[in-house]
Amino acid sequence: MDRYEVAFADPGDTFRPGDPAHHDHSFGLSREHFAGLPVRAPGQGADPSERVAWLVYDEGHHDADRNETSLADELDGLLASVDPGRVEALAVTGYGSTNAPGVLAAYADRLPALRSVFLGFTETETWEISWIRQGDITPLLAAYPELERLEVRGSEGLVLRPVEHEHLRVLRFECGGLPGEVVRAVSASTFPALEHLELWLGVEDYGGDATIADLEGVLSGVRLPALRRLGLRDSERQDEVAAAVAAAPVVARLEELSLGMGLLTDRGAEALLSGQPLTHLRVLDLRHHFLRDAMISRMRAALPGIVDLHERRVPEVDDWMYVAVAE
Repeated sequence: MDRYEVAFADPGDTFRPGDPAHHDHSFGLSREHFAGLPVRAPGQGADPSERVAWLVYDEGHHDADRNETSLADELDGLLASVDPGRVEALAVTGYGSTNAPGVLAAYADRLPALRSVFLGFTETETWEISWIRQGDITPLLAAYPELERLEVRGSEGLVLRPVEHEHLRVLRFECGGLPGEVVRAVSASTFPALEHLELWLGVEDYGGDATIADLEGVLSGVRLPALRRLGLRDSERQDEVAAAVAAAPVVARLEELSLGMGLLTDRGAEALLSGQPLTHLRVLDLRHHFLRDAMISRMRAALPGIVDLHERRVPEVDDWMYVAVAE
């Protein structure tokens, strides 16, 4: 198969229930779009008038040295054939995006229209999510003050330092374990325009060592005045996350909240029911949960038409429970 002939995932700007029969627990709903644009590789013959997200490679081989990248050559080729003013979205694929933040930062003057970047635009059939290598994404945010959307898949080697960014509207981290250092950096960052924040917290075995205290800045919402959609998902501590959210100041102004994909049990659901009102939400996404029948009935009665309780899971042997995405 040609390396570009792959269907990639883009959950979009909101938490979509989708069709459970076609739901991919690894990476969400399978799509061939990013940032609302069709994904095209250079040379695929996109119509000059068509707005697209350009697919480019960083680490092209799974056994390559982390410093080996084809991204600069790919960008040179793209800019030789496409008006730079048409390059508004880039989806960086391959076996890792370790070098992409630095390379893209160096190309900032040549990419004046770039507004959306996806690092690690790779599906499970190609590379497990826990194997996708990342680097320090801070230089990318610094180099593109007009960037509106940044999505990162995979967390091996991922680094973020606290930043202030005026125009970022969507920030999503998809992984099986988000490092506490990254969560603390998000909490300490100032994003006045951010509308959608999504953190797949994951499990400690894959680097997800964030604590509830690390989420303090997110839960307060002080540096996130425009936030309307918040996802704190895929956590092995989902009950603790739910309890913290139940009293979090940021919740009062949210339109959509996702606490799905993790180990949510009756204890976490009880905390949500006993906490601040959630009836103002348009969506409370709890998909992939471990609630009992009685609690499911209580949640539906308290939040009719709001709570999404699809994909109920039953503990397997010896009460073993599992998050939706780990390896």
